[in-house]
Amino acid sequence: MTEQPLREPTLLLLTALADAPRHGYALMKEIEKVSRGRVRMRAGTLYGALDRLLKQGLVRVEREEIVDSRMRRTYALTGAGAGLLAEEAERLRATADEAVRRLSANPSGADGVTA
Repeated sequence: MTEQPLREPTLLLLTALADAPRHGYALMKEIEKVSRGRVRMRAGTLYGALDRLLKQGLVRVEREEIVDSRMRRTYALTGAGAGLLAEEAERLRATADEAVRRLSANPSGADGVTA
């Protein structure tokens, strides 16, 4: 089990790579899609996160190619990255299930709780 929850950008990035390898621009679009438009990751943030995840062995470079005279790297999830994502998904699912359970036990919401 992970010691600390993944930060949201890392969670979204690993999720975006879970079903297929992607290059940077495709990752930015997929993260926006996965987050339902809530998160728009900028290039600097994306590539900084990818460098960190590469060093941690959670992602790998699938291939490199020249496109329009520029290097394009396509990234893929490693086995360790998939395992970490699965652990985090289970942690989030367990928390969400508990929240739903508690809300259904108290259908009137937060009675007696003041903000």
